[in-house]
Amino acid sequence: MDYDILKYWIALKSIPGIGNVTFPALVDMFGSLPDIFAAPISHLKEIQGISGKTASAIANFKDWNKVKEELELVKKNDVNIITYQDDLYPQKLLNVYDRPPYIYVRGNLNKDDVNIAIVGSRAASTYGKYTTERISRELAQKGVTIVSGMARGIDSAAHRGAITAQGRTIAILGSGLDVIYPPENKKLFNEIIENGAVISEFPLGTQPRSANFPARNRIISGMSYGVVIVEAGEKSGSLITARLALEQGREVFAVPGSIDSAGSRGTNKLIKQGAKLIENIDDILEEIMPQIEITTVSKPASTLGGENIATEQHAILNEGDQKIFDSVSPGRIHIDDLISSTGLSSADLLSALTRMELDGIVQQHPGKFFSLKEN
Repeated sequence: MDYDILKYWIALKSIPGIGNVTFPALVDMFGSLPDIFAAPISHLKEIQGISGKTASAIANFKDWNKVKEELELVKKNDVNIITYQDDLYPQKLLNVYDRPPYIYVRGNLNKDDVNIAIVGSRAASTYGKYTTERISRELAQKGVTIVSGMARGIDSAAHRGAITAQGRTIAILGSGLDVIYPPENKKLFNEIIENGAVISEFPLGTQPRSANFPARNRIISGMSYGVVIVEAGEKSGSLITARLALEQGREVFAVPGSIDSAGSRGTNKLIKQGAKLIENIDDILEEIMPQIEITTVSKPASTLGGENIATEQHAILNEGDQKIFDSVSPGRIHIDDLISSTGLSSADLLSALTRMELDGIVQQHPGKFFSLKEN
């Protein structure tokens, strides 16, 4: 992180009147954060949404000591700040109009993550938690990254399912990253960091106020290909996430529940309104496959009567995918042997295999064997 530049990001975001929409408008106009603070008030006022008062606050900003304290707190807590100009900023989130200009991160983001959000009731039933863990575990085994909010109930079960599968999971908090909420999830918080990342748009020290959670929910849905709702009452916050997902053009899935269960009225209503009823992870994967960019690669040349037969289409693979492609080219190979031959971690390998399977490059066989996709 370049702290000399980050200080301008933090300073600009701290100014009253600078929101998630006006922030990038200023950057687009002036090109760099330092140039914004050096701009005359008359030029700043030309930006739509920037009042004379806000323009004056930018031009006369002097609260640099507070910004310095925040950066020192970031360093102390082993937190990274990822701006929307960074490669690691979640790609799907870039398309959300009110995306946060930057996010606070502990753990590791992966720009190739295929994210699916799973959220639901805090007062989850045994059935709800069991079903959530199973769906999360099976998706993680396919290399999907599970995104949730680390709340009690369904959210916690979603994270645990991914961790059990040794897959990746990401938690989005409605508080600062140094304020673990709920407090009993401290162990889970640390496990998520080891198996993915914990993210917040709120500065360190921010308490989990109720107003923070709808904002948190737009990030959960915004960085994901789709949102799975498991158990939600008629006034559940998860229904807000579902609505945001629809507004953002994301897929919405719902797990059906008993008609006698108050905790399932929200999910059953979503299904009546058009959310896709899911019974297994295939119902999810078949919907998100068309959204993932299809990459065609040349298949290995085979010989028939001495003539080479190969597809004409090809594309450039990244380094990790190329290692996988080279390893599976000779024939079927077990996932353990793939880990050994590629040198990739199990989580990174599973994520890459899922992308390549969805892209029609490789296919999975019983017993965790993989080969190139047959024509």
